[in-house]
Amino acid sequence: MKTTIEPLKAEEYHKCSNIWDMKKQKLADKWYDEIVSGNRLVFIYKINDEFIGEGALVKDAGDPDYTVPNRRIYVSRMIVKKEYRNRGIGSEILTFLIEKVKNMGYSEMTIGVDKDNASALHLYKKFGFNEVLFDGADEDGEYFKLMKRI
Repeated sequence: MKTTIEPLKAEEYHKCSNIWDMKKQKLADKWYDEIVSGNRLVFIYKINDEFIGEGALVKDAGDPDYTVPNRRIYVSRMIVKKEYRNRGIGSEILTFLIEKVKNMGYSEMTIGVDKDNASALHLYKKFGFNEVLFDGADEDGEYFKLMKRI
C-alpha cells in the first residue's frame, strides 16, 4: 500500500468527489476558482493513487480572524473519506500542513470547527489549535475559530 500527500492540480479537482460530494457543496466552484488563482493550496492524501483525504491552506479568506497577509493562514477543508476515518490520516494531513506552513514563513494557523464535531475538536486541540478567536454561530450552526502559533 503506497500512501502520499501531494499538491492538487486544478485539472484533477473533480477527483475530490471521491472524498466529498461536490454536487451538494455550494462552495465547490468558489474553491476551484481559488485553486486556479493560487489563493487556495490543496493537498491530497492518496492511497495507491486513490483520493482519500484533503487539507487546504487559504492565504486570504476575506476574514481577519482567519487570515492576515504573510502571518496567518487558514486551514480549510480538512476532510477524510468516511470509511477511512479514525486511522490517523487526519493527523498525517495536519502534520504535513503544519510543516508546509512553517516552510512558507507563516507564524499562525487558523481553523474553523463545528462545536458538535468532537473528533475534529479533539484532533485540532491535540495539534495546538488552542486559542479561541471566535465562539459563535452562523446560518450553518455553532462553531469555533481556533488558532495555533507556530
